[in-house]
Amino acid sequence: MPTKVELRERYVRCFFVFCTMWSVAWAVTRYSIPEEMERGSVVANLAADLGLNVAVLAQREVKLDIIHSKKYLEINKETGELYIVERIDRESLCSKTAMTCVLKLDVIIKNPLRIFNIELEITDINDNAPQFRRDSIELDISESASPGERFSLTNAVDPDIGTNSVKTYHISNNENFNLDIQTGSDGSKYANLVLKKALDREEKNVHNLILTAVDGGVPPRSGTASITVRVLDVNDNAPEFDRKIYTINVTENTPIGSLVMRLNATDLDEGSNAELSYSFMLYTSEKVQDMFELNSNTGELKVKGVVDFEEIKKLEMHIQAHDKGQNQLSGQCTVIVVVTDVNDNHPAISITSLKRAVKENVPVGTLIALISISDRDSGENGIIDIKINEDLPFVLNESSKNDFALVVSESLDREKIPEYEIAIIVTDRGTPPLSDNDTISLEILDINDNAPRFPKSFYTIPVMENNAPGSLLSSVAALDPDLHENQYLVYFIIEKEIANTSMSMLFSINPENGDLYALKTFDYEREKEFLFHIEARDSGVPPLSSNVTVHIIIVDQNDNTPVIVSPWSALGSVVEEVIPRSIDKGHLVSKVIAIDGDSVHNSRITYQFLQLTDATLFSLDQYNGEIRTMRMFSYRDARHQRMVVLAKDNGDPALSATVTIKLSTVEQAVKVYSDTMEVPLEYDIFSDLNLYLVISLGAVSFLLLMTILVTIVLKCQKPKPTKAAPPACRNSIISQRNSTIADSTLISSDAYWYSLFLAETRKGKVVVRQPVPKAGYLISSIPRSTGLTETSESAASTLQVNLYIFSFMGVEKSYCVSFEYLCFC
Repeated sequence: MPTKVELRERYVRCFFVFCTMWSVAWAVTRYSIPEEMERGSVVANLAADLGLNVAVLAQREVKLDIIHSKKYLEINKETGELYIVERIDRESLCSKTAMTCVLKLDVIIKNPLRIFNIELEITDINDNAPQFRRDSIELDISESASPGERFSLTNAVDPDIGTNSVKTYHISNNENFNLDIQTGSDGSKYANLVLKKALDREEKNVHNLILTAVDGGVPPRSGTASITVRVLDVNDNAPEFDRKIYTINVTENTPIGSLVMRLNATDLDEGSNAELSYSFMLYTSEKVQDMFELNSNTGELKVKGVVDFEEIKKLEMHIQAHDKGQNQLSGQCTVIVVVTDVNDNHPAISITSLKRAVKENVPVGTLIALISISDRDSGENGIIDIKINEDLPFVLNESSKNDFALVVSESLDREKIPEYEIAIIVTDRGTPPLSDNDTISLEILDINDNAPRFPKSFYTIPVMENNAPGSLLSSVAALDPDLHENQYLVYFIIEKEIANTSMSMLFSINPENGDLYALKTFDYEREKEFLFHIEARDSGVPPLSSNVTVHIIIVDQNDNTPVIVSPWSALGSVVEEVIPRSIDKGHLVSKVIAIDGDSVHNSRITYQFLQLTDATLFSLDQYNGEIRTMRMFSYRDARHQRMVVLAKDNGDPALSATVTIKLSTVEQAVKVYSDTMEVPLEYDIFSDLNLYLVISLGAVSFLLLMTILVTIVLKCQKPKPTKAAPPACRNSIISQRNSTIADSTLISSDAYWYSLFLAETRKGKVVVRQPVPKAGYLISSIPRSTGLTETSESAASTLQVNLYIFSFMGVEKSYCVSFEYLCFC
């Protein structure tokens, strides 16, 4: 018995438990989430839903029940959120047949103790595809099965529930089967295979189908299984011979045991239903059965007794073949045996109306020969078969018995086959057969049915310039497969004019062999290429022809020597220049310019010194020809310097030209000509008075000269012709005393003029200055409207004429007049 103290302690403990139990909230909180949510996904804010303070919750111990030894959920004490810590799979947690899946959890919060019930419903998603219990299904169906007969199939299983489970089945397209889909009491779907059309094993013995199960999820998932239907045979096909009636010839006195023929019957069934047995039918006479025997297994028919032509000439045998099926089926045929006499006469051939030669354009059906055949034997020995050798464009047409006509059956082509040997073979039907043959030789005559053909459709012929007139350029020969006059070709150049010059004046072709010759010497600088056509024509009736394009390319030679156009001198290749001794280092003394009429490669000019008085005093740029001082003059340097400059092109072999420049140095001030601008020199010593005097005289001279020039231009100006074009020229400076002053013309008889030359260098157009003798010179300009030729030599340019007049007191003035479109012949 417990003491009073122990009873008191029990009462206190029970009271404490009772009070604690009343403090526990028994409310149930329910949530619903889909399966397969990502780890860390928040289910709900548990603290807010249970009315708990998040700050207090962080200080208390919170515990969740563990489900299936796994902790799927956890509570974030800081936020009070219930989140997922492990992937939840509805199919692994709940029964596959359960429509709902609910997880019951207890949330236990201590200090003080509080217990909350949580129900978490896991909803299904379509994460599983239907699967068949077997990947392949095999069915054996007899070909005698009736349409509409059903055959059960294994169903598919989908772990998902509701609409995500199996919804329907499909079968691959097949004209013999379809599906009957049924629904079970539990809602599952089943499929039966229904025979839609009768099967025929002999047509197709195996049917391969694909069964597909599709669920109702979004998107839907599917699974497949293969169905193999083997069609079982029934004896529904009777044996058939390859022919209903056989006719064979048997020579009299054929040895006993000789094979007459082998009968061949087939049965489309299989197994015992296709095994055949041969036998004579009841209404085959005993006499025939005594003369021939039939092998029941192989169908071989052999001679059993004596075959006598005089006793019997023709006989019939009725033979059947039956299978070994349960319900035997049979097929019949008739064998007719013709007894033939001994064959001892050869067939004969007679040929009349024979043609030995025909033209290749004869029409199909043209008669070549009449052929008659004959045989003295009788019966089969007198029946003759005739043929000609194969692959020939001829055919035998039978006009009457044993009379034939040999005619053309296809178009003939002499260029392919010029002659035919037609072998005629006749054979009788005796045993053994006898034969004879004859040969007809037929020649095919040519017609002009082939045009000449050139080996190439385009000829490119390079020709080196400066060729000798009459030199052979190339051979442009064509081929004609015809014969005789149809093969004889004549060549000629199709007329074409280039720059008012006919091609026949430039080139000539041998009309017999097509050799092409040049009639003149070509100059690359004038003509660079020619394009024309050559025609080849045969001598047939009517003549046939074809043409080819010929492209003549003139190849450049280095045949033009460089021409030095600056510095220029009327006295020849010696040029005299005067320069002051006070010039600085790098001063432009002169510039040598040469031009070359050859192609770009051959016309590339380089310059070098051949002779030089002092090699330390001057330098020469090898590309632009500029001569400059390398240092200043000293008192030791000679007053007269002589240099010989060589201008050499880039040809092989290279051609060159030279110019000699004599330089004289002076102490007094002279005019120094720069390549870019005109700057008057300063005198070494000038007094103030002399300087003012020079400036005054210069100004007066300038005003006077400008007045004279303007007056001359205004009085001599007249309208320009509209269509007249000046003759093409390369030098517009014409010595002409007492000439009439034309438009844009300046004349001076007392001043030093500087002549002009236009030269093309790598730096473009330059002006070359050189003094000319004291005489009247006419400098003309071409108006803007003048038509220029298309060559690069006459390209429009604008040049500048510097006119220098030395007036009294030795003072020099310079003036500039612009002229446009100058060209030099």
